[in-house]
Amino acid sequence: MSKSDDVSLFKVVLSVMSAMIGVQSSKNHERDFAKGRPAAYIIVGIIMTVLFILTIWTVVNIVMSFAGV
Repeated sequence: MSKSDDVSLFKVVLSVMSAMIGVQSSKNHERDFAKGRPAAYIIVGIIMTVLFILTIWTVVNIVMSFAGV
C-alpha cells in the first residue's frame, strides 16, 4: 500500500466520530477497513473517548456548582 492510499488523519477523526454516534456510511466503513491503518483508528478512538468523558465530567461539575451542591 502506498502512502497516497492511506486515509488522512482528518478522515480518521471523522470516521471515529461518526462511528461513535452510529451514523457512519457503509462507503466510509468499507474505505476504513480497506485502506485504513488499525492503529490510527484505535489511537483516535481512545483520544475521542477520553475527550468525551472529560467533557461530560466538566459539564456535570459546572451544573453541580450552579446547583450549589
